[in-house]
Amino acid sequence: MMTGNKTRAKVLATSITLLILVFYLLPMLYGISVSLKSKEQIASLNSSPIPQSAKTFEYNGKNYDILKVPMDDGTVKELAIYKKGRESSTFIDPENPAAAPIEWKGQWRTLENVWGFDAQWSNFKKAWTSIKFPILLKNSAFYAIVSTFGAVLSSLLVAYGFARFEFRGKNIFFVVLVATIVLPSAVTLIPTYTMFYKMGWVGTWAPLIVPHFFANAYNVFLLRQFIMGIPREMDEAARIDGAGPIRTLFQIIMPQAIPAVISVTLFHFFFAWNDFFGPLIYLAGKPELQPITVGLSRFNSMYSTEAHLIQAASLIACSIPFLIFFIAQKFFMEGVVTPGVDK
Repeated sequence: MMTGNKTRAKVLATSITLLILVFYLLPMLYGISVSLKSKEQIASLNSSPIPQSAKTFEYNGKNYDILKVPMDDGTVKELAIYKKGRESSTFIDPENPAAAPIEWKGQWRTLENVWGFDAQWSNFKKAWTSIKFPILLKNSAFYAIVSTFGAVLSSLLVAYGFARFEFRGKNIFFVVLVATIVLPSAVTLIPTYTMFYKMGWVGTWAPLIVPHFFANAYNVFLLRQFIMGIPREMDEAARIDGAGPIRTLFQIIMPQAIPAVISVTLFHFFFAWNDFFGPLIYLAGKPELQPITVGLSRFNSMYSTEAHLIQAASLIACSIPFLIFFIAQKFFMEGVVTPGVDK
């Protein structure tokens, strides 16, 4: 009896989870559906989320729509309308075009079209070539990879210092660092822009990349908390073996902190890949340097009435982050289930 209750509870929990997952993925599924449709398919009366077009049949060099025609015997046949009339119309049987045309009495406008799967894969090709996607992806990858490297390296060094070293004012400095989290970016926007402008960095990658080499409060806090959970005995053993602080960090501490490092890497990579406001203000007038977020904004302006192309471009833009997330998630889960210290 208890086994049956546990089984029903598991089935119920799994069903609820799958329902929530489907509900959560609905917007993405809708976007994929729209990206595979043509403008005519979106505007058609067919409400199916699957990209479909009305089926036609070629007869004597012309295409005729295939409709669902109710026959006298109660069956419904798929016939191609050959001649349209008010009270009666002539149809051709696509399965037997050599047979005599079929005369059907009734108003043909009341008949339903026969729809068939017709995905417009060319939408992705048009979106890819319309705004030079390879250049935009290269710029986004450069910005995301370099800034992520700087953010992770600097945050790891600062977190290691706060977690393992004692110095005067350590707690005060850490509180000040964490307090910067509550400082809105809008407050520092004008002073920072003015400073970078006077330095001659506006119109270059420098104001977007260089600041990330000076750590980030979120990353430092996460890494510091994780490093503090690693026993200090490992540091002492490394010191006895002649390892210095830097070697201890990268050969002893960092391998144990892989889950936190991967998390920080993912968080910052996705932030940099999706960053729009920074590149917009610092790379204005430099389309050859702009990342994909700014490029998509221009693409949306060019094709504001082409929803299918906008969705196709958006899917291309998010394909790389999705791929990286699923690959990195595997290593992240392996790092979580692997014990940090071999007892």
